[in-house]
Parts: sequence; C-alpha cells; structure tokens
Amino acid sequence: MRVLIIKLSSMGDLMHALPALTDAVNNVPGISFDWVVDENFAEVPKWHPAVEKLIVSAHRRWKKNLRAAWINGEFKGFYKQLNHRDYDLVIDLQSNLKSALVSLLRRSPVSGYDHQSCREKPAHLSYKHQYSIPVNQHAIARQRQLFARIFGYQEPNTAPEYNVNFTQFASPDIKPKNKYVVFVHNASWETKLWPVNYWQDASQRAADLGYTVVLPSGNDKEFKRAQKIAEGCSAAIALSKTNLDDIAAIISGATAMLCSDTGLAHLAAMAATPAITLYAVTDTSLIGTVGNNQRHIVAAQDANNGSMSDISVDRVWAEFLPLLTE
Repeated sequence: MRVLIIKLSSMGDLMHALPALTDAVNNVPGISFDWVVDENFAEVPKWHPAVEKLIVSAHRRWKKNLRAAWINGEFKGFYKQLNHRDYDLVIDLQSNLKSALVSLLRRSPVSGYDHQSCREKPAHLSYKHQYSIPVNQHAIARQRQLFARIFGYQEPNTAPEYNVNFTQFASPDIKPKNKYVVFVHNASWETKLWPVNYWQDASQRAADLGYTVVLPSGNDKEFKRAQKIAEGCSAAIALSKTNLDDIAAIISGATAMLCSDTGLAHLAAMAATPAITLYAVTDTSLIGTVGNNQRHIVAAQDANNGSMSDISVDRVWAEFLPLLTE
C-alpha cells in the first residue's frame, strides 16, 4: 500500500507525525509513504525509513512572489509531482488552510479531520473522508488515533516510537570533540525566548563544569543572538545556520540539552537526549516534547500566561545539573 502524507510544516509538527507512521508500518504489511513537505523542513520526513519520496513545496517563498513562481514554472512542477503517482490513500495530517489547498490540488479523494477536529476551518471541506478525533489531547496522540481509524487497526497504547536511526547521520566537523551540551536559545515567538543574560549565566555554569556549550541557530538573527550569548564564555560555540542532518548528529551526541519551546526541543525528544524545555505560553499537554529523558519547566501562569523571564537560572540549573550526572 502506498500512501501520500500532506504535512508541510513546522519542524516540531513534522516530528509529531512520525509515531503514527511507525504504528501503520507495524499494522499494515507493505505500507510505504510519500510526503508533501515545505522545503525548509524537507530533511525531517526522510528520517523515517517508511518514507520513500518527498514532494517539496516552497509555499512560503512563493507567497512572497507569486508571479515569479508562476512564470518560472515552479507551480506547474509542484502540481505535476503532486499528481504524478497513484496512491491507495491521501491523508492531510496538517488540517489547516495551506494544507487544504494542497489537498484540493491533488486529483483524488483526501482523508482528514472533520469540522470539529481540524486546526483551521474550513479546511475540512477539502476532505472526502472525514474523521472526528478529540482535540483536547497531544498532537502525537491525535495523529496516531487518526491513522488507526483510517487504516482500521486498534489504536496502540504503547509509547510513541519515532523510529529514527540517529546512526545514519555522519558526524559533522563542527561537532565538539570533548563533552558538550546544547543550548537551544532560539524560538519563533518573542514570548518563548529566555533572556540573553539568563543563557549567558547558564552557559558559564556549564563551562565551569568542563562542558562546551553549543548554541545552534536557524537564521542570521538567531546567529547574532547566539554570538551575544557566547560573549565572555570561551567554552561557548555559536553555530550559524546548519542543515538538520548535522544538527541531529550533534544533538544525539550531547550529554544534555536546555531548550526553548521550538523544533529542536522535539528533536532532542526523538534522540532521547536528556533535555529540559522551558515553556511560558504553550500548553505542554497538547504540543510539549514527548520522549525518554524529557522534562518541562513551565513559567507561573496568570490571566496573561506566564513570562519566560519568571523562570530563574537557579531554578533551571537545579533541574539541569542532575542531567549531567545521570
């Protein structure tokens, strides 16, 4: 059985989908997947051994210059790839307006969440086969339930299995040779950022224990922030934007990680690298990290949600230090 998955982004959302694929492989003999994904995160789906082909969308870039994308044939090429193969099933796992548009471009019936379950209405109108899946649960559980309903097997009650073999990633030259920790300082929302001086304090504490501190970045702005954090700490390394395969190799070899609420925190969970993730405005029961050796620290909540600055370095270090000795 060949199945097409439509799930464009983001990094953490893509990782949340992998356990559902593992369930399907364990219950449906001979199943394989193709995947429609945003070009910025194209590495993630191919990490799962059941994914054979990627159909890459550049919708974020196309949105900035629709005319150019039309003239240079990128739209046409994407549409041709989307409809090149026949599939036994097509599943929209993202269920927002962007993925619904892709579903409409596909010339065959699509399965997805119903009007009560989808992330953005009226995305459900793009799906011929609709399923009601409770929304007040973690994204991983929702997708595992959806797959069980679609493929007709009993929903597994086991822990999620991402089924990613981290030995497939070659060790990059930028990987430290001595013991190191990874501090994921960046996030897509300002409200998810721990203050720079807090990161500086935590970095120096790790350096004092003999650890190199690796500070990854996803763009130029984040790289400048990493450089700021690394100032005055000779053991800290600010990494410019690095491909996800190399970041995966670095994360899998780290002693421990301290993370903002962002995609690389979920990569730590996939790799089972001991990690603490800091939260202020996210409901961890719905989209928090899930995996072995994962812990959450949540800012005190009030009517306006919590503030990252309310999470003290002392509080974080009291929980992070044991990860270095376990």
